[in-house]
Amino acid sequence: MVLMNVSNSLPVLCIVIPCYNEEAVLPITSGLFLGELADLVEEKLVSDESRILFVDDGSNDATWKLIRSLAESNVHYTGISLSRNRGHQNALLAGLMEAREFCDISISIDCDGQDDVRAMKDMVIAYHDGCDVVYGVRSSRKADSLFKRTSAEGFYKLLNKMGVEAVFNHADYRLLSKRVLEEFSHFEEVNLFLRGMVPLVGFRSSSVYYERHERIAGESHYPLKKMVALALNGITSLSTKPIRIITMLGFFISILSLIGVIWAFVVLLMGKSVAGWASMVSLVCFMGGIQMLSLGIIGEYVGKIYMETKHRPRYIISERTSTKF
Repeated sequence: MVLMNVSNSLPVLCIVIPCYNEEAVLPITSGLFLGELADLVEEKLVSDESRILFVDDGSNDATWKLIRSLAESNVHYTGISLSRNRGHQNALLAGLMEAREFCDISISIDCDGQDDVRAMKDMVIAYHDGCDVVYGVRSSRKADSLFKRTSAEGFYKLLNKMGVEAVFNHADYRLLSKRVLEEFSHFEEVNLFLRGMVPLVGFRSSSVYYERHERIAGESHYPLKKMVALALNGITSLSTKPIRIITMLGFFISILSLIGVIWAFVVLLMGKSVAGWASMVSLVCFMGGIQMLSLGIIGEYVGKIYMETKHRPRYIISERTSTKF
């Protein structure tokens, strides 16, 4: 009789962590991730072959040096380094695709320590209950400033209004099963917005709620400017609703213009026409503004089509801490 190793029946977990200039926080949070992984292994929720995968997104500080040092100190740490900075979404995708080769489940989380690592246990339990996707969702934003809370909630509401299927108050803290990763690997677009793309894959999903904390150390890499850019990228990458809004706006303005022409013709026939400089200037400025805005939105879509047709690689891995996981 052949005895089966119990650890082999447990899923291999890969915790994927994108890093960009995180030398201040990495020495602190790496221990938190390892401690949580050890707890999951001890409770026999995941295999001891599970790993923590750091993805260095072209940092210009000592981040990659720290990742290599961690990998040398403990077998559960591993890492890859991208050839240049490609942005958070591309770095996260690189880690997920790397993890796909050896793991049964992945959990993506930021390096800053704001996301509660203890939520991983509930995610893995949901996976054992049959879920292929488990979203980490913030239970509240009490710790945020009024401006941050308002802008963040407005960000998710705008995405939903524009037709992007995104989970409210969910960023990139989530569990994905191997079969989701396999299906996700067929998504080949260059313009990435993962929190809007993952729901498109489907499969059974659930949510785990947690409290988000202040950043442990270092500085945030997502100021308002990047949040706006992320929202714009998400909308234009996953929805054509802005184009439809332009069409409807154009139709509405055309109706108003037709009414205006009829009114002007009637006034002319009645002999009551008076030169209206102010109204003419206002009309020209309004129409000019609408046209420039419309061209800008259309330009965003044309630019994305241009980038997609090039089929450039979304990331390039320049170095690994080990050749085999």
